[in-house]
Amino acid sequence: MHKIFDFFKKIKLPHPKRPRIGPIIFWVVSLVLVALAFSTSRSLFRCWEVTNLPGISPASCANATNSVIGTPVVNAEGTPIAAPPTPVPAPPEVQLPTWDGASRINILFIGLDYRDYVANEGPPRTDTMILFTVDPQSKTAGMLSIPRDLWVNIPGYEFSRINTAYPTGEGNQLPGGGAGLAMKTVEQLIGVPVQYYGSIDFHAFEEAIDSMGGLYICIREKLRIDPIGDKKSEVLKPGCQTLYGYQVLAFARNRYTEKGDVDRAARQQQVIYALYNQIFNPANFPTMLAKAPEIYAEASAGLRTNLAFEDLMKLGVLMRDIPIANIKHGIIDETMTTQANTILDGQAASVLKPMHDKIRVLRDDIFISGGPTSPKAAGDATVLMQQDEARVRVVNSSLAPDLGQRTANMLLTQGMNVTEVSAGLNVQSTTVVIYGPKLYALKYIVALFGLGNNQIIFKNEASTVDLEIILGNDWMGRLPAGY
Repeated sequence: MHKIFDFFKKIKLPHPKRPRIGPIIFWVVSLVLVALAFSTSRSLFRCWEVTNLPGISPASCANATNSVIGTPVVNAEGTPIAAPPTPVPAPPEVQLPTWDGASRINILFIGLDYRDYVANEGPPRTDTMILFTVDPQSKTAGMLSIPRDLWVNIPGYEFSRINTAYPTGEGNQLPGGGAGLAMKTVEQLIGVPVQYYGSIDFHAFEEAIDSMGGLYICIREKLRIDPIGDKKSEVLKPGCQTLYGYQVLAFARNRYTEKGDVDRAARQQQVIYALYNQIFNPANFPTMLAKAPEIYAEASAGLRTNLAFEDLMKLGVLMRDIPIANIKHGIIDETMTTQANTILDGQAASVLKPMHDKIRVLRDDIFISGGPTSPKAAGDATVLMQQDEARVRVVNSSLAPDLGQRTANMLLTQGMNVTEVSAGLNVQSTTVVIYGPKLYALKYIVALFGLGNNQIIFKNEASTVDLEIILGNDWMGRLPAGY
């Protein structure tokens, strides 16, 4: 057994080739600000499927195979007979959370330390965690950076640095894996529910920035950066300038300044604000939304998340309408922690012990509008739709001349604010066009008409209505009797 273990320790896994997924990640980053994890998502994803790589996928991957080490079995002719894969019990299935589109949600962006893969030291640790919150009701958002050396209780295990929660969950094949345990750990530390997570490959992030034509950002002071790969160190001079992807990543990764990880967290948040300004520029946003459906299927090559496509789209619309002044930010810094020495894996280690009362003050400031325990939006779907007070236009694009007015009458009896009825060109499929983030009304319409993701259209332009229902021929015969 020891020989086998030593054999595996000597194996050096190759770096995967860079996937050509810049446009994909550009859209995903733009919709949910996955760039929150930009500088730290340094992992070579365990279940890589974009290119053919040597090596064995972990058992938890869908593409995993297992080899049996030892003497091969051969037939009478001496030809090896492939042994069947060793059965590996799959971790319990985890039900993905659903979002009603109007309740506050919290998303943990996880950056993974790729050096753990290079050194063959098992699942990666989290190099950075940023908890991102969005409140659709008050149109506010916030982000909280959590230092990797924070000394916390990992649920079900013991006290350790917070960056070990992810590899603990991965290594023990817990439900939800490393991300699931990291989310639970942050929930316990901060005292808020964490429903979603996301991380992005660091190469994909570089390509995303380059596909945007670079990122315009104002550098506050001279800083030496050390890009990953074969690029040489360079010095960024103070002033506003456009940086390439590799420069942005190196700028955000640098922690060799006076306050170390605290300075790095501040630079990460500076990059996030720069991304927000550039991505949600009205001139750029419609183009990104138009590309969304066709490229989402490929986004998993560089992105890992438990957010559904529909929720990504909702977040994109929401973030567009949240003023940057309504986005708060904070860092758990040296004023909220005390430095302590301990023993980890038999070696002396320096950790940060949290001052929970001070962290709660920061939390309450960032999780605005009723604080972190603001109630979830709940209630009857029809009542919630009515409270949305969405202005709705019905456009009859079917072959039935009176279908538009009859449908409008039905919606009016249910309390929907139908303000316009008109006729359009003949189309087969019913669609809904979104001009404003009236998410309860949207949810109601999608359910009533049975619409799929490809039947939802976003338009970033002025309109006299919030939502427009374009009736197609597929709606003929489906209108309830009596209308």
